[in-house]
Amino acid sequence: MPDIDPEFLALPLRELADTALQRARDLGAEHADFRLERIRGQYLVLADGAVETAADSDTLGFAVRVVHNGVWGFAAGDDLGEATSAPNHDAVAAVAGQAVELAKVAAAATTERIELAPEPAHPDATWVSSYETDPFSVPMREKTALLTGWSRRLLEDSRVDHVDVRFFAAKEQKFYADTAGTSTTQQRVRVAPVAEVVATRAGRLDSMRTLAPPVGRGWEYVPTVENELAELPELLAEKLAAPGVDPGSYDLVIHPSNLWLAIHESIGHATELDRALGYEAAYAGTSFATVDNLGSLRYGSSIMNVTGDRTVEHGLASVGYDDEGVATGSFDLIRDGVLVGYQRDRRISRLRGHDRSNGCAYADSPATMPIQRMANVSLAPAPNGPSTEDLISGVEHGIYIVGDRSWSIDMQRYNFQFTGQRFYRIENGRLAGMLRDVAYQATTTEFWNAMTALGGPQTHVLGGSFMCGKGQPGQVASVSHGCPSAHFSGVRVLNTSQEAGQ
Repeated sequence: MPDIDPEFLALPLRELADTALQRARDLGAEHADFRLERIRGQYLVLADGAVETAADSDTLGFAVRVVHNGVWGFAAGDDLGEATSAPNHDAVAAVAGQAVELAKVAAAATTERIELAPEPAHPDATWVSSYETDPFSVPMREKTALLTGWSRRLLEDSRVDHVDVRFFAAKEQKFYADTAGTSTTQQRVRVAPVAEVVATRAGRLDSMRTLAPPVGRGWEYVPTVENELAELPELLAEKLAAPGVDPGSYDLVIHPSNLWLAIHESIGHATELDRALGYEAAYAGTSFATVDNLGSLRYGSSIMNVTGDRTVEHGLASVGYDDEGVATGSFDLIRDGVLVGYQRDRRISRLRGHDRSNGCAYADSPATMPIQRMANVSLAPAPNGPSTEDLISGVEHGIYIVGDRSWSIDMQRYNFQFTGQRFYRIENGRLAGMLRDVAYQATTTEFWNAMTALGGPQTHVLGGSFMCGKGQPGQVASVSHGCPSAHFSGVRVLNTSQEAGQ
């Protein structure tokens, strides 16, 4: 396991935090927290083997958040001074003062008193994510050479007209301290490599993409994508020649590379407590899973067990402590098919009478205020469940779906439609050729109550999204979703070309 970079630890983290927190206390804040962070990003895109985009970003700054007379105040800055030799205490104290002044101004428009659920102090805590090679330590020339090799290999196949290869990487380093005595220093790394082939045949345009999900790992993960490259041209050719699906009701066997997205949209967002309380109504909110349904809503079939977890290894949302100093863990959201919990931060937890937060606060930059964000929300496999092949063998007439593509869901996370990368007709328990133009449609509770079988642990895959948006102003977070393959009975399937009038 790597250590936190010495360059970050050399910054005047504790000194600046002490200055900010003392200034906030002196101005009457009942709570204050200080967050100093460095966020590095890298985005590399190749089109047909030529570098189209190579971008690096590096953000360093700090933020002070206060509760003053029951009102939030927040301000941020980037003037750290001359590192350890002459830290700019005046600038940090000024930002703390601005946060308190903002709280005073906001008091006139505030109708709810801000109180935070209590949290034990965690002094001098350190956490580093699980990875081997820092992607930012690998020269750009080496990265470009690898991705160029992928592109050229794919373009050599006559069945491929165009190749896009993309690589994303992020590295977050955060120091947090608050007036209750917590101080944490953390570092996490995540990567997302993708290769996609495109072709046009007989007037049809389509693409085929690798399935390797984004993960909380380092550069060591990226070469594993090569294992998928050889099959992409054949898969694309088969898809272009495949017949369109006949609309109707089908049994579906859904691979984790597709099912993770249904979890994200219909469970992950729906079980964020702020949404369930009516927040986010102006932007991609709210949720049908309202608090009056807690403990009684039949979310899905009795084999459905879903947890939120910010500790799972390689999870994109995994951290040791959230951006409110809360020690993270795992918690139940759905048990035996019934809604039993929500994802919460400290303010929303206290608002609803919970003793503790479950560690779901996150800010995507030093210039943004922490908001409630999604944990790694995952569907548990059946402990002794079948393989994906065994799930397929139990279907007489159905469709096997692999890989994610487009999706649509309403603001309450209830009515949805999903497509995928690959679709196979199932006849008498066997795969009987590829289909195209498939979309499955349902309501959230209808869909999850149609789940009749889960694969075993051997089918479990940790998928996820590098960029999930929420908030006003908008913030972006990464999140993983683990799940097994699963069988669903009698799901409505549309032909997307027919629906588009083609």
